[in-house]
Amino acid sequence: LISDVPFFSPTPMPNKLRLAWLVLFVLACSFSSAMAQDDSDPEKTAAAMLTPEARQTITRGLEWLAEQQNHDGSFGSGQYRGNVGVTGLAGLAMMASGSTPGRGPYGEQVGRCVDYLLAHTQQNGYIKAPDSSSYGPMYGHGFATLFLAQSYGMTRRPELREKLSKAVKLIVDSQHENGGWRYHPDRRDADISVTICQVMALRSARNAGLYVPKETLDRCIGYVKASRNPDGGFMYTLAQGGPSEFGRSAAGVVALNMAGVYEGDELQEGIAYLMQFLPEKGVKRRIRYPHYSHYYAVQAMWQAGGPAWDKWFPAVRDEMILAQQPNGPWISPYGNDYATAMALIVLQMPVNQLPIFQR
Repeated sequence: LISDVPFFSPTPMPNKLRLAWLVLFVLACSFSSAMAQDDSDPEKTAAAMLTPEARQTITRGLEWLAEQQNHDGSFGSGQYRGNVGVTGLAGLAMMASGSTPGRGPYGEQVGRCVDYLLAHTQQNGYIKAPDSSSYGPMYGHGFATLFLAQSYGMTRRPELREKLSKAVKLIVDSQHENGGWRYHPDRRDADISVTICQVMALRSARNAGLYVPKETLDRCIGYVKASRNPDGGFMYTLAQGGPSEFGRSAAGVVALNMAGVYEGDELQEGIAYLMQFLPEKGVKRRIRYPHYSHYYAVQAMWQAGGPAWDKWFPAVRDEMILAQQPNGPWISPYGNDYATAMALIVLQMPVNQLPIFQR
């Protein structure tokens, strides 16, 4: 290619023309180099945000979580023992570190999560453990389906595809006419919190090669946009209305991203609303469902990138580090397995391993 550039031609050229071609050539090379650097810098910069202390925190958390796995492959303790959503989240937390079913430091644990969830996938595709408590069964179904879709994308296991397809169909078939989902797969109502669980599962399945109707995602976009409040946040349900809150608003922003919306006033105003809750050292805010809220907020900021991400991640990273218990877990009334899985996913966002979280 260089021999075709006139500057390197064997035919004599005037000095001024030679100089002009040299300048153009250097500028072209510099532009190409800058473009290549710009493409890679965001991920490199993000990885640099994982300080040695943060990496140690992640390691302790993963080691503790792996030790909590029940004999049947599930996660959760007490009334939440065997909860399919907690099991899916725990599997995602270990996959976020680079392990896949059967491979990596936590490959065995991830594989056992897959087996447990497949064993609890009913004939109609509903993923549910009858003996485990759940705040809402479709939460668990959504998180479990998301995890199985990520696992299928890495293994292409036939049995996994068969049951995952049924789980996806159940989500599609249970969508409310307004575009959202609720606690049970019965189309009676919808709320923003359950909706984000289902749309993430659908996006993950679609990325893995399974069929998801476009109209399902289009209706979801309509529902989420209709749930916006004037302050940029999101209400809980269309039927009841209500004020914006941090967690549900983070879920609303991520739901739009997952449904294929990457720009627009809804996202810009949503991010601006979330920035009001930027963690600050020494400042304690009362946040309902803090692990759940930060799980979605860090995804929203990761997709937004730029100054929002640059401010958000170091702040939430430091908050998570301080909240970890000395022996490894994070604490929640909904179970320490759940809280630890959520915290680990938040901290590992810059690792950029899970396809569903990649920009």
